[in-house]
Order: sequence, then structure tokens, then C-alpha cells
Amino acid sequence: MDRYPPIADHGLVGDLQTVALISSRGVVDWLAAPRFDSPSVFAALLDHERGGFFRVAPEGGTHTCKQLYYPDTAVVVTRFMAPEGVGEVLDWMTPIRSGGPTDRHTLVRTVRSVRGTVRFGLECRPRFDYGRAAHALELGPTGHGAVFRAPDVTAHLRTGFPLTRDGHDAVGGVTLRTGETSGAVLTLCAPGGPEPPHPTTEGITDELWDVVDFWQSWVRGSHYNGRWLDMVNRSAITLKLLTYEPSGAPVAAATMGLPEQLGGERNWDYRYTWVRDGSLSVRALLDLGFVDEATAFTHWLGERLRDRQGVGGEPLRIMYRVDGSPLEAEEVLGHLEGYRGSHPVRLGNAADNQLQLDIYGEALYALSEGREVGIQAGHRGWKILSHTLDRLADSWDRPDEGIWETRGGRKDFTYSRVMCWAAFDRGLKLAAQFSRPADTARWTGARDAVLEQVVERGWSENLRAYVQSYGSEVLDASLLLMPRVGFLAPKDPGWLSTLDAMDRTLVSDSLVYRYDPAASPDGLRGSEGTFSLCTFLYVDALARAGRLRQARYTFEKMLTYANHVGLFAEEIGPSGEQLGNFPQAFTHLSLIMAARTLDEALDRERGRR
Repeated sequence: MDRYPPIADHGLVGDLQTVALISSRGVVDWLAAPRFDSPSVFAALLDHERGGFFRVAPEGGTHTCKQLYYPDTAVVVTRFMAPEGVGEVLDWMTPIRSGGPTDRHTLVRTVRSVRGTVRFGLECRPRFDYGRAAHALELGPTGHGAVFRAPDVTAHLRTGFPLTRDGHDAVGGVTLRTGETSGAVLTLCAPGGPEPPHPTTEGITDELWDVVDFWQSWVRGSHYNGRWLDMVNRSAITLKLLTYEPSGAPVAAATMGLPEQLGGERNWDYRYTWVRDGSLSVRALLDLGFVDEATAFTHWLGERLRDRQGVGGEPLRIMYRVDGSPLEAEEVLGHLEGYRGSHPVRLGNAADNQLQLDIYGEALYALSEGREVGIQAGHRGWKILSHTLDRLADSWDRPDEGIWETRGGRKDFTYSRVMCWAAFDRGLKLAAQFSRPADTARWTGARDAVLEQVVERGWSENLRAYVQSYGSEVLDASLLLMPRVGFLAPKDPGWLSTLDAMDRTLVSDSLVYRYDPAASPDGLRGSEGTFSLCTFLYVDALARAGRLRQARYTFEKMLTYANHVGLFAEEIGPSGEQLGNFPQAFTHLSLIMAARTLDEALDRERGRR
């Protein structure tokens, strides 16, 4: 098999507490357990030799591979076609709906021959704790099972065909004729946990249809019926897969360490919950009618405000682990070579210690959006929120590291100030709407002072545009959110001029860069691709500005960069390849937001005609 398949060459399955990536060659090359942010069991994407993988695919010959999702589900179907036969592998994890965290997670891999005779091979080569922990292998007495025992995890593999030992790994194979099925079930649990029962064909079939029913029933709860239904549904399912059900907290992406530039050092761990990403996901979920998911995150966010565990006395951290606890210190996994030699591979995220003032605006944005559908905090919750805004009123005028988590020092970032304005604006509206006690005069003064400062100091007369930081001549795509949060009207002359400047500077064949690192050093070597989130924010801004032909063309073109099953990584590289951690929640929530905005704008235009 390829040492490193393209990042985009994967489907995603999950059980609402963790996920697995399956390549179109039938290889599981990423799975961490028991949670998204736990140590890996398979991490061949980060090191082919040391990371571990789980392969189920036809042996011998040359096969044409096709991968798809069973419609509106998280069941991945991988097809292998050759003159002698056609085989399929179906992968899924059953959603865990008990409400609490569990250490038991199961990946089901069924195989069947669709036509002709197909010989399937299996290789299960786990490498626990990012390849740092040794394990022992025990084969079952019948040969149809294996147990991998590591210090913190036990993996039970149950198969419908015999297995043999290959060192500390298990291998096997089965020949199937037309209509015959078999499979393998991998269960991960804590050491000493009860052994899972041996699976039966009938039981696996029943479980498959239960999983299909779960996802299709969930998707039917969406209110969206617009022009891009399939892509919006896929994005919604992806957001659901990336959300830790016990807490309601979404992770930024399924993976860690995948590069923003091949061979570069921009290789981050995204398996945590950013206040910013999660807060913006509330609007996307509410747009689709998924109130329960939005409610769960707003409750999680309220708990973080009550905890007050921010760095340096701040009320909020910028990111947390999925259970709401702080991250451990960032470390480099020096024994891993990184995806195609892209190192260092980082575990944890040092940006956790940064000051990013925009998170208060995004937090208030999420809470205010939730209030629209009846998500309300009690009096104690309001007092905590009010105290947070009181503190921000005294502390908003500070340099920070900004939305992009640069490591080049603090600046007066314009976007951070805009979102401070949004925090006061939403707080004032909530106080008025629900008649809550608040120092509204203080908040009003702070809101107006922020606006005046941004208009005066965040504007470049030379560029005729709002810029990344005060006194700079650098454009920044984060400002595409200015009209969405209401800081500027979508057709404000200053905003339209800024949009024109971005067209000239940040947009490349409809794809949008975050900013130019060469013009604004960010403390890191190398460059990066266009940022998919920003491209969808650009569509949103174009649609709001009435530039509908350009908006629709950009949106449709961006959809062609999705992978074969509709998923997006963080960035698009110079040759159209997907780069960065995969799939990225930010990209999929912004796709939903852009689709909704563009649909509504096109419908209004059609109504006028």
C-alpha cells in the first residue's frame, strides 16, 4: 500500500466519542481511544512504520478503488473492482447514546463479494500511545480472535476467519464468492474489561441497519432544503461526528500533526474544543434546526465561564479538552517522522496559553443565538456572564495573539477588537430582551469606544480597507465576519472597499488565504495553502453584499475541492490537494453558514424577479 495516502483520501466513521479514518485502500490509519484527544491506537498517517494501521482489503492484483458513504449516514463503503471480482468493505462505529463517557469503543469492518471470487487479507498492527507503548498478543484458541494488551488499552479483535501471528501483530485472510460475507470487529476497552462476545452475521447485520436508521433519522431533523442539500447534510453529519456527546463539545478536527505545508513545521494538534469554533457552530446547527446540539454546547460554554480557569486570570481559555479540563503542555513526538516527513509532530497545543480576546465576542454570539430558540441561563448564569462583560469593559484595549494563534508576538488585532464590540453588543441586547440587571451604561460606553477605535485605527487609507492590525498594511480574511456579526452593514462603502482589496490580495482563483505570512511574520517558517474556512466566509460576505453571481460561482467552485465523500481538511494546497488536519469542523460549519446565506439571497433575488 502507499506509505502515505493523500490526506483527503479518507472517509470518517465514529461513535460520538471518537472517530476513525479509513482510506480508499481499506486502511484504518488514524484512531485514538477512548476519546478524540486520547493517545492513538492507529497513527500510520503520522508514521507509516511506527504509527500502526488496520488493513482489510483484497489481496493481489490491481483493483480500482471507490469509496462512498451509505446515503445520509456515517457508514463508509469501500469498493474494490477487478476483472476477477468486486468486493466491498463496510466500516462503521455504533453511536454511543448512553450520555456518559465510556472506555469501550467498537469498529466493525464487514467484507463481502459482490461479484466473482475475492480473496480478502487482514493486517491488524496497533501501536498504542502514539507508538510509544509495547503490547502483547494473544491468539484465541479457535484462531478466530486476538487480544492486544497494552498498559492502558486492551484491543479485542474478533473475525469470521482464522488469524495467525506476525510478531506482535495479527494477520489473516478469507476467500469469498458472490454474495458471501465475513468480517472483523475490533473492540477497544480498559485493561481488565470483559471480553466482547463473538459477533454473528445476524447481529452485525442488525447493528448495521440500526446505525443507518440512527443517522438517517437524525439528518431528517434538519430544516435545510436548499440547493446544496447533499453537501449540507454531509457537513452536518461531520459536525455531529466531531462532537463529544457526553459534554456537547466539538473538536476542531479529528486528527493531529497533519501539515499545512508538506515538510513544514505548521503541524498542530486539533483534537480539542476551541471556544471560537464551538461558538460559531451554534449558529450553523441552529440554522439547520439542531437545537439539542446547540443547547449542549451553550451549556458546556456556560460551565467554562463558571469554572473561570483562564490563563492569567482570564475568565475563559481559548481551548479545552472535550471534558472541559485544561490541556497539558505541548510536547513534540520526536520518534514519529510526521506525514511525508513533516515534523515536528506536536501533541497538545501551546496556543492554549495565548491571549485571544475575540473569544468573548464569539462566546456571547453563541449564547445570544441560543437565546433566540429558548436556550436561557438562570440568574446565576446571567450574573457570571455580566461579570465577564464588566471585566472585559476594563480590559478590551490590549494587544493579543489574535484568531490565527500566531507565535510572533502580540499586536492590536482588528478582528479581536471587532469581536469585543460584538460581545458588548450581544450582552446589551440580551439584557434588554430578558430584562436582566446589568451595567448597561458601562457596556454601551465600551461598545462605542471599540467601534470608534476600529474605524479610526483599523482602517488603512492607503489600501482603502480594514487591515489585520493597527498601523499595518496587511489584509486579513478573519474580517470577512464583520458584516455577519453586524459591525458593518454588508453594503457599507468602507466594507465594499475592503472586500475589493481582499479580492485583489487574498483571493486566488476563488480560494482565499488567511493573510500573507511574508507581509506579516507570524513566528513560523514556511507558507500555507488557502484556508477553506475563509473561502466559505468570503462566499457569505459576497452574498450579503449582493454580489450573487460571484458568490455562487465561488461556492460551487469550492465544492469541487471536497474529497470523494464530501469532506474538507483545513486548507487547499497549490495543486488543489487538501492540507492540514482532517476533516476540519470550522470548514464544514462555514459551508453550512455560506449555503444558508447564499440560498436566502438567491431566493430574495428570484422573488424580486
